[in-house]
Amino acid sequence: MDNLKKQSWVQYDDGYLSKTPVWQYILVSLIFPMWGMAASLNDILITQFKTVFTLSDTATAFVQSAFYGGYFLIALPASYIIRKNTYKTAIMTGLTFFIIGCALFFPASHMATYGMFLAAIFVIAIGLSFLETSCDTYSTMMGPREFANRRINISQTLIPFGDAMGIILGKYLIFSGHSNLQNESAGLNAAQKMALNKEVLALTLRPYKYILFVLLILLVLVAITKMPYGKAKADAKTANQPSMGESLNYLFHNWRFMKAVGAQFLYVGIQTCVWSFTIRLALRIVPGISDHAATNYMIISYMVWFVGKLFANWFMNRYSITKTMIWYCVLGTIVLLLTCSIHSPLAIWGAVATSFFFGPVYPTVYAHGLDQIEEKQHTETGGALMVMSLVGGAALPVIMGRVSDLTGSMQFSFIVPAIGFVLILWFFLSEHKIAKKEAQKA
Repeated sequence: MDNLKKQSWVQYDDGYLSKTPVWQYILVSLIFPMWGMAASLNDILITQFKTVFTLSDTATAFVQSAFYGGYFLIALPASYIIRKNTYKTAIMTGLTFFIIGCALFFPASHMATYGMFLAAIFVIAIGLSFLETSCDTYSTMMGPREFANRRINISQTLIPFGDAMGIILGKYLIFSGHSNLQNESAGLNAAQKMALNKEVLALTLRPYKYILFVLLILLVLVAITKMPYGKAKADAKTANQPSMGESLNYLFHNWRFMKAVGAQFLYVGIQTCVWSFTIRLALRIVPGISDHAATNYMIISYMVWFVGKLFANWFMNRYSITKTMIWYCVLGTIVLLLTCSIHSPLAIWGAVATSFFFGPVYPTVYAHGLDQIEEKQHTETGGALMVMSLVGGAALPVIMGRVSDLTGSMQFSFIVPAIGFVLILWFFLSEHKIAKKEAQKA
């Protein structure tokens, strides 16, 4: 398809297009659920690794540290590749690393060491960092500027399907044949426990076989498809793109953009906290529940997350974006406070309900942050900083795990994401005030 001479869109100087190329937009959007699938499988792996490797809650959180740490370290190099090449190059690079990381689960399951699994997860995260740095920003650029927020929200709406599929694959392929792994391993001698652990780790390979197949198809489709450039033209004064240092200097002095980066750091952190600990919260609160059955709470969480996104899209088409997000943050905070204070199975449903209010936060903060970049030649680096903020998913779960270990109450540790939601609420309140002042001036 790359040799097609005609195209249906016109590229504007600021990088946006005159119209959205439907097939290319669909293809990019189909990549979104793939990183959701990888992220939700981590929640399954955490439950497995805790028992197999005899880990504390703090130690299990290092799965998320390896995952989101990869995002943090690779986002700027990914943006550099986009600046020097194209979004298409970055997407293909990301898919390639994703494939390599999935393939590393095969030797990891045979070596049976926690460190090797963390290495495989880190390589997957390298690929996902390339994909999110490129696809999130690319989605906003693939059409007229005024619909950028809508485009990324639609693309992000597909992520819950990937998350749910990851949990379903984990439920039926990893947890298959076992009820409660911790109970099964209790009372076994060293040889029996080693045999059980070997069997359990071998099961982790099964979902990644299917993921590899899908990734290879996506890689081929991207390779043969003509993709729009989607980048702002060079500054007319310099006839060159700004250097990385110049872009970072501009962005670091852009207060509203940096506030958005901070809000994104907190959001990814609290989302990862809630989703990483929901299954284990169920295992602790519901007597005799199996690992297999506990995953149902996460499947429902992702369904609720999807519904939350749909409602948010409806509200944002009728009310202001910031006002919609203020209400989502207020209600999300209340639900989390109930989760950490109600001592009954209702606490689990509180954690599940929180996903409804997570729905629109990430894409809205992302698009809102990029919209604060008036000099669009800095957009690629701005997108990288947004993706780097995903390191919140590495930091906050460790804090939550530490609170759980120190207090002896996993339920109380949900106070950590509740505090994070309050801070995100402050971000949207401040942005709402600015938006009202700007409207009055106009």
